[in-house]
Amino acid sequence: MFVQPKREKEIKPSQERQQRNTSLQQLGPKNILPLGYKCPRWPIFSPYSFSLKTPRSTLEQSRRDSRVRQTGERRDDDAMEAPQSSLRSALVFSFIAIAYLSLLVRSATLSSPELQILNAERRIDLTSHIIRVYLTLKVENTGAAPASEIFLAFPPAQVDHLAIVKAAATFGKKKKKSYLPLDVNPTDLPDAPNGAKCFSISLVSPLKTGESVTLEVLYILSHSLEPFPIEISQSESQLVYYHDSAIILSPYHIKHQTTFIKTSSPKVESFTRVEPSDRVGTELKYGPYEDRHSYSFSPIIVHFENNNPFAVVEELVREVEISHWGSLQVTERYKLVHAGARHKGVFSRLEYQHRPQFSGVSSFKHLLATLPPKVHSVYYRDEIGNISSSHLRTNSKKSELEIEPRYPLFGGWKATFVIGYGLPLQDFLFESPDGRRYLNFSFGCPLAETVVDKLTIKVVLPEGSKNPSAVVPFAVDQRIETSFSYLDVVGRTVVVLEKENVVPEHNSPFQVYYNFNPIFMVAEPLMLASVFFFFFIACVTYLHMDISIRK
Repeated sequence: MFVQPKREKEIKPSQERQQRNTSLQQLGPKNILPLGYKCPRWPIFSPYSFSLKTPRSTLEQSRRDSRVRQTGERRDDDAMEAPQSSLRSALVFSFIAIAYLSLLVRSATLSSPELQILNAERRIDLTSHIIRVYLTLKVENTGAAPASEIFLAFPPAQVDHLAIVKAAATFGKKKKKSYLPLDVNPTDLPDAPNGAKCFSISLVSPLKTGESVTLEVLYILSHSLEPFPIEISQSESQLVYYHDSAIILSPYHIKHQTTFIKTSSPKVESFTRVEPSDRVGTELKYGPYEDRHSYSFSPIIVHFENNNPFAVVEELVREVEISHWGSLQVTERYKLVHAGARHKGVFSRLEYQHRPQFSGVSSFKHLLATLPPKVHSVYYRDEIGNISSSHLRTNSKKSELEIEPRYPLFGGWKATFVIGYGLPLQDFLFESPDGRRYLNFSFGCPLAETVVDKLTIKVVLPEGSKNPSAVVPFAVDQRIETSFSYLDVVGRTVVVLEKENVVPEHNSPFQVYYNFNPIFMVAEPLMLASVFFFFFIACVTYLHMDISIRK
């Protein structure tokens, strides 16, 4: 006989919700909603909220068991509970991981090194159209953690004109001072102003708490002098603007700083005064300034006379061809422009020659190219032909080629020409310990005080060269091409190096390594000898051949 169990008093859904809300309110302080509480004003589910589930009531469990025994049917709640449990576990794990990472970031922030600059001295050289800035920094570590790198910051107006940045640590004083070059690499700082560019200087040994180090920094700017007025006549001098800041832009607090600006002429039309500031002759002084916070900035403008040649090479292609028979042939193709104030009006050759001190003072008609020693077979020509107005001076250390274009260059005028010369191979081609051959040549432009907007160096290797690689002391674009010359079968490998915004400080040696089988040295002579041999055999055969129809 089946005895029906006594049924408990049913609880209405509204009463059950009220009990659940009462239990949720007991989980936390007053007026604080627990995690997972679904408020009707929050329709979007947050991944950081978790549902707190109350235990299933005994009545609800007995109902389900009774239905299972009576009908043999089971709801799929158990099947759905497993994925929900996995989801809750994943959310909990994510919350723990995020909390742990935030703690790591906070601890790293608290333990990051704190630096300050005790003394900063900046010297800006405006005597040429290439601006050189010498910066001396004495940096002290005031934090609890050692510092392995020091950061530099540059304003947005100088980012596109920055050509090179060098740094070195100094030791000793005056005559006993020594320099240790340091690596400088671009980086990003989260607190830097919008548009600013930052660099990191890697120290050889970490800077401990309370220690200080003195750094010498050199950075060069190109195309940073703005001619004003932008057009001048043949008899006028050239005036330019220079924009900068009286306060050194730095991510660190600077206790004491001074800036010196040297102009090319004592004729200074105007300059921005940021007290204390002063001018004596060709030098402007800003400072000293005390206790300037990080990223402080005070814009200044200097308007002064600068008649130095604004020689800019828009494009330079240098082709270096290696021949293992004993020569190195170099060909350089220039596209030169005067980047100063544009010339207006007519040009008078008579006035230019009779009054050189007052007429065309901002133009130039001579250029000096520094070539390697032992140079030979030098030529200087343009699209018309050979240009005879050149002078070559050689000695045991260097060779100087003074060239003169067909006409003087005023602002906006252009000239194209080609310089070629030969060099002895034994002074530039060597063999490495692993058996590879390498070319040691100079990067950059031979012309003095010249900015190159785009420089391309093509190193033509002998036919049969394999596995070429280039080692350059700074970042350049590299690619491999193939060229064909006389008696070539498979072509010659060409290593192409490209770089923009090149200044004289980029004139440093670079190397091109490659593998070469000496059998290829006799390939072309054998081919040439074979051609003559077969031609001789053909001639002999033709002379002894009787093609007549007579018997």
